[in-house]
Amino acid sequence: MKARLGIFGVTGWKNSGKTRMVANLVREFTARGLKVSTVKHAHHSFDVDQEGRDSWQHRQAGASEVALVSRNRWALMHELRKEKEPSLDDILARLSPCDLVIIEGYKREDHPKIEMIRETQTPRPASDPMLWREDPSIVLIGSAAKMDECPLPRLDPDQVSDIADFILAWLEKARSDAAE
Repeated sequence: MKARLGIFGVTGWKNSGKTRMVANLVREFTARGLKVSTVKHAHHSFDVDQEGRDSWQHRQAGASEVALVSRNRWALMHELRKEKEPSLDDILARLSPCDLVIIEGYKREDHPKIEMIRETQTPRPASDPMLWREDPSIVLIGSAAKMDECPLPRLDPDQVSDIADFILAWLEKARSDAAE
């Protein structure tokens, strides 16, 4: 991993506010002068290409990787073609150096995370338990709901600056603890 400060995840069940939180954190951290990268795990099939375009035709012809480049951005599409999905570590190793990587999803991976819980999601049905109960890598709850039973710190999702401060302090403490 090439992130100077480290990685921090945003997790939770569907429609819990994960994407909104990631976007807000990216805005907050970049406004503070940090270079931020993100990784989003999708449980569904997706395509960043458009049917019929030249790059799409390259992939359909069998190319395993297609780089699409312009003066504004570039993208590298890799077709798995029966290969297994790459691990989070494999993806992190491909990122360019940055200050911070924010990960959306990957709820079963072992990196520090904030669990997003909408007020209307508490209490959760037994089929969707609160993740913090089983995942020791969740270190913060993002929720406006009152959660007396939860021992973790909780911040309202609208307090993005406070959440960013918490993340930076947590990563700094983890780095200093690891150095000891």
